[in-house]
Amino acid sequence: MDTNALLSRMRGGDELSRKEKVTLAWHLSMPSILSQLTNIAMQYIDAAMVGHLGSNEAAAIGLVASATWLFGGVSQSMNNGFTIQTAQYIGAGENKRARDILWQSFFAMFFYSAMIALIGIGLSGPLPSMLGGDPAIKGMATTYFRIYSAAIPISTMGALFGTMIQVSGNMKTPGILYSCMCILDVIYNYFFIFSAREITLGSIKIIAPGAGLGVAGAAIGTGMAQLTVALIMLYWLLKRTPALHLKKGEKHRFSARDLKKAGGLALPIVFERMVVSGAMVLITKIVAPLGVVAIAANSFSVTVESLCYMPGYGVEDASTTIIGQCIGAGRKKTAVSFGKIVILFGMILMTVTGALMFIFAPWMIGIMTRDKAICDLSVQVLRIEAFAEPLFAASIVAAGVLRGAGDTFVPSIMNFASLWLVRLPLSAFLAPRFGLRGVWIAMATELCVRGIIFLVRFAGGKWVDKGIVLANKE
Repeated sequence: MDTNALLSRMRGGDELSRKEKVTLAWHLSMPSILSQLTNIAMQYIDAAMVGHLGSNEAAAIGLVASATWLFGGVSQSMNNGFTIQTAQYIGAGENKRARDILWQSFFAMFFYSAMIALIGIGLSGPLPSMLGGDPAIKGMATTYFRIYSAAIPISTMGALFGTMIQVSGNMKTPGILYSCMCILDVIYNYFFIFSAREITLGSIKIIAPGAGLGVAGAAIGTGMAQLTVALIMLYWLLKRTPALHLKKGEKHRFSARDLKKAGGLALPIVFERMVVSGAMVLITKIVAPLGVVAIAANSFSVTVESLCYMPGYGVEDASTTIIGQCIGAGRKKTAVSFGKIVILFGMILMTVTGALMFIFAPWMIGIMTRDKAICDLSVQVLRIEAFAEPLFAASIVAAGVLRGAGDTFVPSIMNFASLWLVRLPLSAFLAPRFGLRGVWIAMATELCVRGIIFLVRFAGGKWVDKGIVLANKE
């Protein structure tokens, strides 16, 4: 079934059947789930390849992992200010206004992400010490974070291009390109991380080239993969996306109103990313005194768990597209109906992935490290976390529904309260008593609390009145 045809019918005022709504949610979610999985697979690849160099190398990346989430999240979350507007203007049939927003987003996001990159580069030296890292890993951690920071404009612009294609209704192309990025990451990483080596293929021996850069090579390889795919995304957006490709002779100007609206939508999400990632940084400080094994186990476990919850973020992307276009078209009742469908879908999906993680945790960790102590501890904490996945899914997908409607402020406050009033105090209390297990018990408890409050916000229904494009067809 053609998803663009269903979206067009919805925008035009047709009432879709329940089956058609489920079909649309499924077809929009699947490519985005694939793109999210391949995105986290790149982190999995980095961790696995570097993990084979040694526990210190793995711990070096693990030490600054929370800081990379902070800087990357703060940079990319500003994209939402432009993509939410774009989705709603497309839903309202105002494609010229959508292209105006797109044009402005290119310049605004490049300069914004470049500023974040410079701050990251400046902090890369003292950061490992600020996080309480072991002297043996500080140098490698600094190098990794410095290179990661330099590539922030690439990752941010690539994410902007991909999301703009998605909110136009095309989830398939970004999904395919993100899969290609995963493959490119393996190729680039292999070359940059490892030294030249002899490989035997049957009776044939060849010398595989390699730069031998270790931890630094992991950051460079990922940056190169992101750059390659970002350029392809840009081409597709400008040349092959009907609603958004920039037309020759069409004039676009910066609008203070549009930029103010983008800031109003995105700043709560930026704040949310800051408090979420800031909490992760503080949790890293709580984990750091537990030793190198705990740091590495925490890093590996977070990466494995990401494979479990990234499908939820794929459904979130699809929900933002669907709800944004519904609200833009003035279809409030349809938006609520779709919201229920995608939230339930996300919860079912992550219940399944949580069960799989519980069963296959030893194998998933074993791919990244052979250290028995790290493996054993990682498996224990992952099995604690598995029980929180259904309600974690509710919070993820409900957040996408609310943001698609333009409701960004209250959800950000809810995330802040949940993390800083539940997870952090509970982690600080349990870590000295139960070690890393205590930290993950706190995490699982907080995720359940977060899911409940997001479901309450969705059920309240006030979010449907937050639309940018004021229309009322229902």
